[in-house]
This record gives sequence, C-alpha cells and structure tokens, in this order.
Amino acid sequence: MSDRSRKPFPSLLTLDRARRHAPPRPPASRPAPQLAKPAERERGATLVDAAIYVDGDRVGSPPTLSESYQALREQGGAMAWIGLYRPDHHDLASLAEEFDLHELSVEDAIVAHQRPKLERYDDTLFVVLRPARYLDDVEEVEFGEVHVFVGPDFVVSVRHSEAPDLAAVRRRLESNPDLLRLGPEAVLYAILDRVVDGYLPVVAGLENDIDEIETEVFRGDPRVSRRIYELTREVIEFQRAAGPLTSVLRSLRAGFAKYGTDEELQRYLRDVEDHLIEVIEKVAGFRQLLRDILTVNATLVAQQQNEEMKALTEASIDQNEEVKRISAWAAILFAPTLIGTVYGMNFDDMPELHWHLGYPFALVLMGLVSLTLFAVFRRRGWI
Repeated sequence: MSDRSRKPFPSLLTLDRARRHAPPRPPASRPAPQLAKPAERERGATLVDAAIYVDGDRVGSPPTLSESYQALREQGGAMAWIGLYRPDHHDLASLAEEFDLHELSVEDAIVAHQRPKLERYDDTLFVVLRPARYLDDVEEVEFGEVHVFVGPDFVVSVRHSEAPDLAAVRRRLESNPDLLRLGPEAVLYAILDRVVDGYLPVVAGLENDIDEIETEVFRGDPRVSRRIYELTREVIEFQRAAGPLTSVLRSLRAGFAKYGTDEELQRYLRDVEDHLIEVIEKVAGFRQLLRDILTVNATLVAQQQNEEMKALTEASIDQNEEVKRISAWAAILFAPTLIGTVYGMNFDDMPELHWHLGYPFALVLMGLVSLTLFAVFRRRGWI
C-alpha cells in the first residue's frame, strides 16, 4: 500500500488551522485512528459494506472501519472500498484522518445538497453525483446524492439516498476482476456508469408523462396546467442533476495523459459520456416540448373561455330581448290601468260621472293609449 502523509482532521465546527498545518507524521508510525465511542457506532447502519481487494479479487470484508484500516495496512498492494449510508461526522472524521481527506470535501459529504462536481485535493478525487429514479406509483422523479472519495488505494462512497444501488455495482465489478484490477478509478467509473444508466428509466418515465399530458391537453382536462408545471419542475431538476456531469467527465478525461489512465478505462469513460449526452439532449427536448404544450394549453383555454363568453353574451342578449318585451307589454297594460284607476275613484265632483259619454270616452282613451304605445314599441323592435 502506498505511503500517505497524515494530518489530523479539523473540527467541523471550528477549523483549527494550527493543527491542520502541522507537519505530517512519518508513515512508519501510523497508528490506527481513535473512533468515537461507544464502539458499537461502527457496526451501525452507516457502514453498508467494506471490502479489501488485491489484484481484482476480494480478500477481506472487515465489519468495522478500524478493521478496514488495519486490513488495508497489512495487505501489500491492496485497495479498500468502503460504502457508507448517511454517515455522521464521527465516521467521516475517522475516514478523513485515516485517508487524509480534505476538510472541505468532508464537510460537503456531511451537509450534502451539493451540485454535481469534481474536486481534486492532491492525490484524492472528490466527486459529487446526483442520481435519479422514476417512481411509477406516484409518477414522480426522486433525486438522490452520492459522494465518492477516490485515492491511490481506497474508494469511499457516501450515499444520502436509496438510489443508486451500489451493491449491484460492487457485484458487477467483483464479477469482472480484470476491470477491478485497474484500481480505484475503475470503481469511480463504474459508479458513474450506474448513475448515468439510472437516468434512462427516468427519461422513459418523463416521456410517457408528456404523452399523457398531450392527451389531457386536447381533451380539455382542467387539471393539466398543474401537472405541466410540476413536470416542468422535475425536468429542470433533472437538468441540474445531469447537466454538470459533463464537466465532471471532461475533467476526468483531461487527466488521462497526466495521470496515466488505463486505455480500457478511457474507453469506458467515453461510453459513459456518450450516454450522458444522449440523456441531456432528450431532457432539453422535454423542456422545450413542455413549454410548447403549455403555450398550446393556454391557447386552448383562451379559446374555450372565448366560446363561453360568446355563449354568455348571446344568452345575455336573449335575456335583454325578453326584458324588452316584458317591459313593453307592462307599459301597454299600465296605461289603461292608470286611466281606469283615475276614473274609478267615484268622487261626486268629477264631471265625467254625470257625463253620458264618459264611460265610452274612458274606454276609447284606454284603447288609444295602448295602441299608441304598441306602435312605438313595435317600431323600436321591442315587440
């Protein structure tokens, strides 16, 4: 195993610069790090799997972190792959002290919620990946986060989500000792390949959702606008997860010559990059398609609203015509009623009471007024 200089891991709350710049310990006096007590912490759920590999074969499966360190020191030319799931700062502090991990990368691994990126700290790579998986039951995309530390003779993978299934990656590599024999970089590339391959079912699920949305739009489903909005957010989040991976792969590819990357791994990485570009292009197309669907939906909604307003206007016009007719007949009937009311008061001083033609005069007056009003309303189109 290659000798690595040691520096104590600073506190995650206060960075002790004096300790961080202390002179390195001699490789010969390399004591095992003191882990947080109680010791049962190591056997908790944070340590998923730890393995020691020699020449592509698994030669040990230490159950704890301290035993993993010890086995790595005892095996010449060995590589350790330690898998953790949502570890706390005690576990990562132990790993940082053992493998000389930079405090900034360790802090990112604890806090999580990072964008995909690649950072190089001396001879250690720190890679952040954003895997995704499509949940068929709720038709949603779930995003996770994986942090990978890659050193000369170790790989530390830190998962903050259920996806991806790194156990499957480990089984795949262990079934191919020739690939695993290429060292820690082979593990990194296998994890990258798993993450990118996991994007393909997500792309298929999003494509199916978009097809359903198109059907709902032309069917006139009033809830489709909300689904378009939610799906657009998922597509944008997917772009944020997959897009920055191109710069990660470019950075790895740029170091091929400098770090003497094996030719087989170079081909492997280029294949991963091809798949990633295909995914990114499809997701970009999804976003544009959703924008067009939203525009079409807005147009259809506007047309439907116009039709409804037209129908309401026609109904209002018809109602106004009815009101006119009713008002006209009410006015016609009001005139004789008024005249009859006046002549029906029966006062003694009314001259018409003793007039022989008073009654016919009242009737003729009622008819004349009614006919006049009828002619006026008929000319105006109210009747």
